[in-house]
Amino acid sequence: MAGESAFQHALKCNHQWAETTQATDPDFFPTCAQGQAPSILWLGCSDSRAPETTLLGLKPGDVFTHRNIANILSPTDLSLLSVVEFSVFHLKVKHIVVCGHTSCGGVAGAMANGKLGGPLDIWLQPMRALREKHAAELAKLDGAEKMNQMAKLNVAAGVDVLKRIPTVIDAIRDRGLEVHGVLYDLASGKLGEVDCGEDEAAAKGREAAFERK
Repeated sequence: MAGESAFQHALKCNHQWAETTQATDPDFFPTCAQGQAPSILWLGCSDSRAPETTLLGLKPGDVFTHRNIANILSPTDLSLLSVVEFSVFHLKVKHIVVCGHTSCGGVAGAMANGKLGGPLDIWLQPMRALREKHAAELAKLDGAEKMNQMAKLNVAAGVDVLKRIPTVIDAIRDRGLEVHGVLYDLASGKLGEVDCGEDEAAAKGREAAFERK
């Protein structure tokens, strides 16, 4: 890589990947060019260490993706809502996965008391509110354990946001769409499911509230 920029190196790697893929799977790119039919919508963090297709061992075309700082899902985020609407209503994905990860800078920022500056403080506000809500629980933990629990709470909050979106409610009821929460462990490369703890009565109540007349 000596003498070339990171961008030039990335372009070279892309060309090598494309040539290798074309040689080993000649139908891959023509198939991709015809359209997509992913089974999974992935809602994750922008962190460079948590690329969904790589860590899932899948290929381009398998996962529809939306990522942002600390995988914060807000019911007023038009970007998120557009991604959910397109993937759930039009692409008919079968699973939505909300993924947090260990050693998350966004979680660390939300747990800190100082100002980060600019839009980051505004963006992390939902997670800081979550931190306040669960202050007693988090106070019993220290270090990485506390950070990981905050990451899990944030994942569970994201799952809750999704399950209140009418398009998602309809898809769960009508065709069995599943919503999952996971935490990616950077130290091992493995995903673990997060218990998002919703009882059946709450789920049925939400479905009834949005039932089509």
